[in-house]
Amino acid sequence: MSKKALIGLIFIVLIISTVIASIFLTMPQENKSVPSVSNTIGVITIEGVIGETNILGIPQVTGDPVEQIRKAQEDSTVKAVVVKINSPGGSAAKSVEIYTELKRLKETGKKVIISMGDAAASGGYMAACGGDIIVANPATITGSIGVIMQYTNYEGLYDKLGLKEITIKSGPYKDMGSPTRDLTPEEKKILQGVIDDTYEQFVEIVSEGRKMPIDKVKELADGRIFTGRQALKVGLVDKLGDFYDAVDIAAKEAGIKGKPVLKYYTAPSPWSILFGSTAQSTLQERGLEILRVLFIDKWLLNSK
Repeated sequence: MSKKALIGLIFIVLIISTVIASIFLTMPQENKSVPSVSNTIGVITIEGVIGETNILGIPQVTGDPVEQIRKAQEDSTVKAVVVKINSPGGSAAKSVEIYTELKRLKETGKKVIISMGDAAASGGYMAACGGDIIVANPATITGSIGVIMQYTNYEGLYDKLGLKEITIKSGPYKDMGSPTRDLTPEEKKILQGVIDDTYEQFVEIVSEGRKMPIDKVKELADGRIFTGRQALKVGLVDKLGDFYDAVDIAAKEAGIKGKPVLKYYTAPSPWSILFGSTAQSTLQERGLEILRVLFIDKWLLNSK
C-alpha cells in the first residue's frame, strides 16, 4: 500500500468515526433517573418509510417498530407509552402489523398516546389508529387514507435501444406488472381487486380505531391529506400539541404524579448513519460527501 493510499485510508476512518460520534452525541437522550413502576413512560419511534431498509437491507433504526412495541408490552416498569410517528406511510402489511401490535399493547392495560410529527400519513396514519389518543401538531400532514400501486413501463425505451425481455413463466399472470409490457385487461382487474381489498382493510382499521362509522370514514378516505388542525375538525385526531404535550397526556392518563421518566426503545444505528436514506445532521452530509469525493470517485477514476 502506497503512502498516499495509507493516508487516505486513515482519513476515511476518521471521517466515519466523526459521523458515528455525531449522531450518538446529538440523539435524543432519555431521562437518566432510575425507572420505577410508578413514573415510567415508554417511547416508541416510527420514523421514515414504514418497512423500508437501507441499501444493505439493514433497518434504518435498531429494532423495527414491532420489536419496540413488543418490548413495551413486556416491560413491567412502564405504565404508558408514547408513539412518535414521523412517516409518510409505506408497506401496507407492515402498517397493519404495527396497528395490530399497538392494540395488543393496549390490552396489557398500558395507555398508548400517539404523537404525530411532520407527517403521519397513509400507513403512518393507519398505525396511529392503534393508539388511545392521537396528538397532532397543527401543521402535521396526515390522512392520505387510501392505497396506491405504481410502476413505469419501459417498453418504448427498450424498443429504441433494441432490447427485448425474454420471459419464461409457469402461468399467465406470473409476470403481471412487468415494466416491459402493458397490463392486459384481466391483469388490471386482478390488481384493482388487490388494491380494493387493501383499501377496505384500511377503512375498517380507521373505523375500528377511531370508533367512526364506515360511511363517515369513506367520506374522508379518498386519498386526500389533512393538516393536523383540519384532521382535528373531522375527527381523525383527538388533540393538537407536540411530543411533550403527548408525554403530559400519557402521564395524566396513567396517573403519574410529577415528572415522568422517558424510556426509549430505539436509537439510530451506525449503519443508518452511513447508509440511511436521510442524513441526520449537516456533519453527516458533509462527511459522506467528503468520502465520495476523496475515496469513491477517485477509486472509480483509478480503476479505469
